[in-house]
Amino acid sequence: LCPPGRYIPSTQRPDGTWRKQRRVKEGYVPQEEVPVYENKYVKFFRSKPELPPGLSPDTAPARPPQGPPPEQGLSKTARRNLKRKEKRRQQQEKAPEQPQDTDGLSSALEKVSLSGPCGTGGAPPAHGGDSAGNSERSRRIKSLRKKLRQVEELRRRLEAGGLPQPTQEQLEKLGRRKAL
Repeated sequence: LCPPGRYIPSTQRPDGTWRKQRRVKEGYVPQEEVPVYENKYVKFFRSKPELPPGLSPDTAPARPPQGPPPEQGLSKTARRNLKRKEKRRQQQEKAPEQPQDTDGLSSALEKVSLSGPCGTGGAPPAHGGDSAGNSERSRRIKSLRKKLRQVEELRRRLEAGGLPQPTQEQLEKLGRRKAL
């Protein structure tokens, strides 16, 4: 049934489909088994010992382990970022969950309609078309929400003790909370 020769058996792919059985010539070496080419320069440096010149491997002192073993394959910056993320995650777990909106300011802002005083049947605003007025209002509302969010975050940081000495600017921002 099958022609003579060597066959690579059928295999299943990660997605569940099947590869067909393949016939290959005698002497075929699969790609995974082909040795990677290395030029003379790379071979030379791989053959050199990692010791300083003149120091024999017999007299070389054993290196003591330096701190925790670094994650393999990660650069120094990537390891530092992983540590920062882990630290942030731990701080978030420690911090007690506080309600996002303590006195309903943000929820009141969300209830504000974008139609304005003229409503749907009124005359268009004097400073341009209806869409221009609405986009200006929505930008203003977005800006106010952002400022409120910053004030709330600043207030939480002060209460939690994360900000021991607030600056004059920060105190002024907290004072504007009611006006916002």
